[in-house]
Amino acid sequence: MSSLVADLGSASTAELVEAAAAIVTELARRPAPDSGPACMELAEMLATATDQAEYALAGMVAVVDRTGVVKEWGLPSTQAWLRCHLGMREGRAKERITLARQLPRLERVSKDMASGDLSLGYAATVADAVQRLNDEDCVTAENILLNAATDGLSAGKVAKLGRTIHDRVNEADGTEKAPEDVQRGYERSWLTVSRSLDNGAYVNGWLNAEDAQILEGVLGPLAKPAGTDDRRDLGERTAAALTNVLSRGHKSTRVMVIANLETLMGDNAPGWLRDGTHISAEQVRRLALTAGVSPLLLGPNNVPLYLGHTVRIATRGQRQVLETQYDTCAVRGCEVPGFLCEVDHVDGWALGNSPTDVNKLALCCGWHNRWKHTHPKQMQIIKNEAGRYVYRTLPPDGIARSRRGRHGRPPGQAENPWHDHHLVA
Repeated sequence: MSSLVADLGSASTAELVEAAAAIVTELARRPAPDSGPACMELAEMLATATDQAEYALAGMVAVVDRTGVVKEWGLPSTQAWLRCHLGMREGRAKERITLARQLPRLERVSKDMASGDLSLGYAATVADAVQRLNDEDCVTAENILLNAATDGLSAGKVAKLGRTIHDRVNEADGTEKAPEDVQRGYERSWLTVSRSLDNGAYVNGWLNAEDAQILEGVLGPLAKPAGTDDRRDLGERTAAALTNVLSRGHKSTRVMVIANLETLMGDNAPGWLRDGTHISAEQVRRLALTAGVSPLLLGPNNVPLYLGHTVRIATRGQRQVLETQYDTCAVRGCEVPGFLCEVDHVDGWALGNSPTDVNKLALCCGWHNRWKHTHPKQMQIIKNEAGRYVYRTLPPDGIARSRRGRHGRPPGQAENPWHDHHLVA
């Protein structure tokens, strides 16, 4: 087997990343060996190297998160950057952020992960388990969890042990007491609320599938990170979302169905939901029997949708129309629901270029609406075939994207710069 030799000690971090990318790119082009035992050995070696790469990635994510540089790229949070620029799913992005934030407190995890003795699965599990513990309890929990992993416990069982440790620590501190569970069947939803000594409350319960869908539909959109500085975990954001809903009093969950008047009169043309999902004409009429029906007509005789420069604030009717067009914020990659967004004058009201006409308005989350106003040169705006505006944030001046793979390499860069100059077979 030939070996690759490089002057790694004198190479910069950027050069090492380029070398690693070049090697992985070449490796991806080659088929796996035909030998099963050989593939097992190589897979284990590659998995160890991948976990070490994850440790390096966590360090870089931590710096990005700490410096808030994502704001300069028009992104509200580090998680949004991981989703939009690195193509991570939401769950994976949350896992990477938690690991990046907790590694400075996890001395053993950092050492073992850097040396290749601890996998990403175990490291992420420990990081998730200690994120709400103080520094002293964190050290104790880290030792217990790593010892359990060394003894052969699976990552899932280590995670369960982490939750147990968290509960025991809080019970000892008097900050939390698990509610007494009651034997119940799993047919009807149930919920219990018990008061704590500090006038707080513990909530425990179970929801059937239908009720769970309602809960997720109401709280899910409100539980998203508020921005770069939002360091709350999902549980804390969900609690805040519940409080937000309850403080407004009871409101029925709204489902918007769009249909032609002819459909309500008996025609077979289907209707559609705000996300574009089609529903049958029969179902549209059935929903209309118990729903509030509002006309959204593009004309001055019904709802005034074209107000010119005489009015700055969009009307309720205009917002209804926009909510049928925008499921989420107009900025590509932003997942803030449209009904929580602000109405944005596409060309800027202050400049006198954008009248308050429905075809010159879009829905934009509060963060991106302010960012668009302060960084106009970094916002690209197009109008798609459906008549919907799509905003795209651009890099700061003088900075070019350097993504590889699916998004290509920077112009003029050699395909494998290390292959000819830095690696010697």
